Amino acid sequence: MASVLLAEGWLLPAGLSNIGGPNGPQGLHGKISNISAEIVSIIQPDPLAGRMEMSITGIMRETTVFGPTLELRRTISGVLGQATIKIHDEVINRGNTTVPHMMLYHINLGWPLVDEGAQILWQGDWIARDAPNNPIFNENNDFRRCPAPLDSHAGTGEEAAFIDIVADEAGNCYCGIRNAQLGIEFSVIFKKNQMPWLTNWQHWGKGEYVTGLEPGTNPPIGQAKAHEENTLIHLAPNESRVYDLILAVNEHPK
Repeated sequence: MASVLLAEGWLLPAGLSNIGGPNGPQGLHGKISNISAEIVSIIQPDPLAGRMEMSITGIMRETTVFGPTLELRRTISGVLGQATIKIHDEVINRGNTTVPHMMLYHINLGWPLVDEGAQILWQGDWIARDAPNNPIFNENNDFRRCPAPLDSHAGTGEEAAFIDIVADEAGNCYCGIRNAQLGIEFSVIFKKNQMPWLTNWQHWGKGEYVTGLEPGTNPPIGQAKAHEENTLIHLAPNESRVYDLILAVNEHPK
Protein backbone atom coordinates (compact mmCIF):
# COMPACT_ATOMS: atom_id res chain seq x y z
CA MET A 1 0.00 0.00 0.00
CA ALA A 2 2.82 2.39 0.76
CA SER A 3 4.23 1.85 -2.71
CA VAL A 4 0.89 2.78 -4.25
CA LEU A 5 0.43 6.01 -2.32
CA LEU A 6 4.02 7.11 -2.01
CA ALA A 7 5.17 5.98 -5.46
CA GLU A 8 8.50 4.82 -4.07
CA GLY A 9 11.53 5.68 -6.18
CA TRP A 10 10.29 8.43 -8.46
CA LEU A 11 8.11 10.28 -5.94
CA LEU A 12 9.21 9.96 -2.35
CA PRO A 13 8.03 12.41 0.32
CA ALA A 14 10.26 13.70 3.09
CA GLY A 15 8.76 14.92 6.39
CA LEU A 16 6.44 15.35 8.11
CA SER A 17 8.61 16.87 10.84
CA ASN A 18 12.08 16.98 9.28
CA ILE A 19 13.70 17.25 5.86
CA GLY A 20 17.45 16.99 5.51
CA GLY A 21 20.01 15.42 7.81
CA PRO A 22 19.12 13.66 11.08
CA ASN A 23 17.89 16.02 13.79
CA GLY A 24 17.64 14.48 17.26
CA PRO A 25 14.96 11.76 17.11
CA GLN A 26 14.19 12.78 13.52
CA GLY A 27 16.13 10.63 11.10
CA LEU A 28 17.25 11.52 7.59
CA HIS A 29 14.28 13.18 5.84
CA GLY A 30 11.88 12.19 8.61
CA LYS A 31 9.71 9.10 8.90
CA ILE A 32 6.84 9.42 6.42
CA SER A 33 8.41 7.49 3.53
CA ASN A 34 8.62 4.38 5.76
CA ILE A 35 5.01 4.46 6.98
CA SER A 36 2.37 2.20 5.43
CA ALA A 37 -0.88 3.66 4.13
CA GLU A 38 -4.47 2.90 5.03
CA ILE A 39 -6.57 2.94 1.85
CA VAL A 40 -9.64 5.13 2.24
CA SER A 41 -11.15 5.04 -1.24
CA ILE A 42 -10.53 3.93 -4.81
CA ILE A 43 -12.43 5.32 -7.80
CA GLN A 44 -12.05 3.31 -11.00
CA PRO A 45 -12.69 4.73 -14.47
CA ASP A 46 -15.63 3.39 -16.48
CA PRO A 47 -15.10 4.31 -20.15
CA LEU A 48 -18.34 2.62 -21.28
CA ALA A 49 -20.28 4.92 -18.95
CA GLY A 50 -18.22 7.94 -20.00
CA ARG A 51 -16.42 8.22 -16.65
CA MET A 52 -12.69 8.60 -17.30
CA GLU A 53 -11.62 9.93 -13.88
CA MET A 54 -9.75 7.69 -11.44
CA SER A 55 -8.26 8.24 -8.01
CA ILE A 56 -6.92 6.58 -4.89
CA THR A 57 -6.95 8.12 -1.41
CA GLY A 58 -5.08 6.94 1.66
CA ILE A 59 -3.96 8.05 5.09
CA MET A 60 -0.52 7.76 6.72
CA ARG A 61 0.03 8.60 10.38
CA GLU A 62 3.31 9.70 11.96
CA THR A 63 2.76 9.23 15.69
CA THR A 64 4.91 9.03 18.81
CA VAL A 65 3.91 8.60 22.44
CA PHE A 66 4.28 12.04 24.09
CA GLY A 67 5.31 13.37 20.70
CA PRO A 68 3.96 14.68 17.39
CA THR A 69 0.82 13.10 15.91
CA LEU A 70 0.73 14.12 12.27
CA GLU A 71 -1.53 12.68 9.59
CA LEU A 72 -0.98 12.79 5.84
CA ARG A 73 -4.11 12.32 3.71
CA ARG A 74 -3.15 11.84 0.06
CA THR A 75 -5.24 11.62 -3.10
CA ILE A 76 -3.62 10.64 -6.40
CA SER A 77 -5.88 11.25 -9.38
CA GLY A 78 -5.87 11.25 -13.13
CA VAL A 79 -7.99 10.94 -16.25
CA LEU A 80 -7.76 7.86 -18.44
CA GLY A 81 -5.97 8.75 -21.66
CA GLN A 82 -4.26 11.85 -20.28
CA ALA A 83 -0.54 11.86 -19.39
CA THR A 84 -1.11 13.84 -16.19
CA ILE A 85 -1.16 12.85 -12.51
CA LYS A 86 -2.43 15.12 -9.76
CA ILE A 87 -1.42 14.77 -6.12
CA HIS A 88 -3.37 16.48 -3.37
CA ASP A 89 -1.95 16.19 0.15
CA GLU A 90 -3.30 17.46 3.44
CA VAL A 91 -1.13 17.32 6.57
CA ILE A 92 -3.09 17.62 9.83
CA ASN A 93 -1.86 17.92 13.41
CA ARG A 94 -4.01 15.36 15.24
CA GLY A 95 -2.16 15.90 18.53
CA ASN A 96 -2.85 18.29 21.39
CA THR A 97 0.35 20.34 21.18
CA THR A 98 1.87 22.62 18.56
CA VAL A 99 4.53 20.76 16.53
CA PRO A 100 7.15 21.53 13.85
CA HIS A 101 6.34 20.61 10.26
CA MET A 102 8.45 20.32 7.10
CA MET A 103 7.57 18.78 3.73
CA LEU A 104 9.55 17.98 0.59
CA TYR A 105 8.87 15.82 -2.48
CA HIS A 106 11.75 13.82 -3.96
CA ILE A 107 10.83 13.51 -7.63
CA ASN A 108 13.72 11.35 -8.81
CA LEU A 109 14.09 10.96 -12.58
CA GLY A 110 16.44 8.74 -14.55
CA TRP A 111 17.23 7.25 -17.93
CA PRO A 112 15.94 7.33 -20.67
CA LEU A 113 14.22 10.65 -19.90
CA VAL A 114 17.33 11.90 -18.11
CA ASP A 115 20.16 11.44 -20.58
CA GLU A 116 23.25 13.30 -21.73
CA GLY A 117 22.15 16.58 -23.31
CA ALA A 118 18.68 16.70 -21.76
CA GLN A 119 17.69 20.08 -20.31
CA ILE A 120 16.85 20.62 -16.64
CA LEU A 121 14.15 23.28 -16.49
CA TRP A 122 13.76 25.75 -13.62
CA GLN A 123 14.16 29.47 -13.04
CA GLY A 124 15.04 31.39 -9.89
CA ASP A 125 17.83 32.60 -7.67
CA TRP A 126 19.89 29.71 -6.37
CA ILE A 127 22.68 28.81 -4.00
CA ALA A 128 24.84 25.69 -4.12
CA ARG A 129 24.60 23.41 -1.11
CA ASP A 130 28.36 23.52 -0.73
CA ALA A 131 28.96 27.08 -1.93
CA PRO A 132 31.31 28.47 -3.06
CA ASN A 133 33.28 25.35 -4.02
CA ASN A 134 30.58 23.27 -5.70
CA PRO A 135 32.01 21.57 -8.83
CA ILE A 136 28.63 21.50 -10.63
CA PHE A 137 26.56 24.41 -9.35
CA ASN A 138 28.80 27.31 -10.26
CA GLU A 139 28.65 30.11 -12.82
CA ASN A 140 31.25 28.40 -15.05
CA ASN A 141 29.24 25.21 -15.56
CA ASP A 142 26.04 24.51 -17.50
CA PHE A 143 24.27 22.70 -14.67
CA ARG A 144 20.91 22.92 -16.48
CA ARG A 145 22.02 20.35 -19.06
CA CYS A 146 22.63 16.71 -18.15
CA PRO A 147 26.31 15.75 -18.58
CA ALA A 148 27.93 12.45 -19.45
CA PRO A 149 28.34 10.11 -16.44
CA LEU A 150 30.97 11.42 -14.04
CA ASP A 151 33.69 9.33 -12.39
CA SER A 152 33.51 11.74 -9.46
CA HIS A 153 29.92 10.63 -8.82
CA ALA A 154 30.77 6.97 -8.31
CA GLY A 155 29.46 5.80 -4.96
CA THR A 156 28.20 8.75 -2.94
CA GLY A 157 29.14 11.55 -5.34
CA GLU A 158 26.35 14.12 -5.59
CA GLU A 159 25.60 17.84 -5.66
CA ALA A 160 22.58 20.00 -4.95
CA ALA A 161 21.31 23.54 -5.32
CA PHE A 162 18.57 25.31 -3.37
CA ILE A 163 16.36 27.46 -5.62
CA ASP A 164 14.02 30.31 -4.72
CA ILE A 165 11.87 29.34 -7.68
CA VAL A 166 10.05 31.92 -9.79
CA ALA A 167 6.23 31.79 -9.94
CA ASP A 168 3.92 33.03 -12.68
CA GLU A 169 1.15 35.58 -12.16
CA ALA A 170 -1.17 32.86 -10.85
CA GLY A 171 1.41 31.76 -8.25
CA ASN A 172 2.33 28.53 -10.06
CA CYS A 173 5.92 27.26 -10.27
CA TYR A 174 7.24 25.09 -13.08
CA CYS A 175 10.21 22.74 -13.37
CA GLY A 176 10.98 19.71 -15.48
CA ILE A 177 13.15 17.77 -17.91
CA ARG A 178 13.12 18.31 -21.67
CA ASN A 179 14.60 15.51 -23.77
CA ALA A 180 14.81 16.68 -27.39
CA GLN A 181 16.07 13.28 -28.59
CA LEU A 182 12.92 11.58 -27.29
CA GLY A 183 10.71 14.51 -28.19
CA ILE A 184 9.11 14.72 -24.75
CA GLU A 185 9.05 17.03 -21.76
CA PHE A 186 8.24 16.04 -18.19
CA SER A 187 6.94 18.89 -16.04
CA VAL A 188 6.07 19.50 -12.41
CA ILE A 189 3.68 22.28 -11.40
CA PHE A 190 3.22 23.42 -7.80
CA LYS A 191 2.17 26.51 -5.88
CA LYS A 192 4.68 29.01 -4.55
CA ASN A 193 2.62 29.78 -1.44
CA GLN A 194 2.58 26.08 -0.52
CA MET A 195 6.16 25.16 -1.41
CA PRO A 196 8.40 28.20 -1.95
CA TRP A 197 11.62 26.21 -2.51
CA LEU A 198 12.92 23.80 -5.14
CA THR A 199 15.98 21.62 -4.63
CA ASN A 200 17.78 20.28 -7.71
CA TRP A 201 19.77 17.19 -6.74
CA GLN A 202 22.20 15.73 -9.28
CA HIS A 203 23.92 12.33 -9.17
CA TRP A 204 25.62 11.43 -12.44
CA GLY A 205 27.13 8.06 -11.56
CA LYS A 206 27.65 5.29 -14.12
CA GLY A 207 24.66 3.01 -13.85
CA GLU A 208 23.20 5.36 -11.20
CA TYR A 209 22.38 8.33 -13.40
CA VAL A 210 19.62 10.43 -11.85
CA THR A 211 18.50 13.93 -11.00
CA GLY A 212 15.92 15.06 -8.47
CA LEU A 213 13.44 17.95 -8.69
CA GLU A 214 12.26 18.50 -5.13
CA PRO A 215 9.60 21.10 -4.24
CA GLY A 216 9.40 21.79 -0.52
CA THR A 217 8.47 24.07 2.32
CA ASN A 218 12.21 24.50 2.95
CA PRO A 219 15.45 23.35 1.40
CA PRO A 220 16.57 20.04 3.01
CA ILE A 221 18.52 21.79 5.74
CA GLY A 222 17.05 19.99 8.76
CA GLN A 223 14.66 21.09 11.46
CA ALA A 224 17.30 22.73 13.68
CA LYS A 225 18.65 24.93 10.85
CA ALA A 226 15.15 25.95 9.76
CA HIS A 227 14.38 26.91 13.35
CA GLU A 228 17.60 28.94 13.50
CA GLU A 229 16.62 30.74 10.27
CA ASN A 230 13.08 31.36 11.58
CA THR A 231 11.58 29.51 8.59
CA LEU A 232 10.29 26.44 10.44
CA ILE A 233 6.52 25.91 10.15
CA HIS A 234 4.55 25.03 13.29
CA LEU A 235 1.09 23.43 13.24
CA ALA A 236 -1.29 24.02 16.14
CA PRO A 237 -3.66 21.21 17.22
CA ASN A 238 -6.10 20.44 14.37
CA GLU A 239 -4.30 22.89 12.07
CA SER A 240 -3.56 21.64 8.56
CA ARG A 241 -1.61 22.53 5.44
CA VAL A 242 -2.40 21.55 1.86
CA TYR A 243 0.04 20.70 -0.95
CA ASP A 244 -0.78 20.20 -4.64
CA LEU A 245 1.40 18.82 -7.42
CA ILE A 246 0.71 18.22 -11.09
CA LEU A 247 3.03 15.83 -12.95
CA ALA A 248 2.70 15.78 -16.73
CA VAL A 249 4.38 14.40 -19.86
CA ASN A 250 3.98 16.29 -23.12
CA GLU A 251 5.35 15.96 -26.62
CA HIS A 252 8.08 18.42 -27.51
CA PRO A 253 9.36 18.97 -31.06
CA LYS A 254 12.70 17.29 -31.72
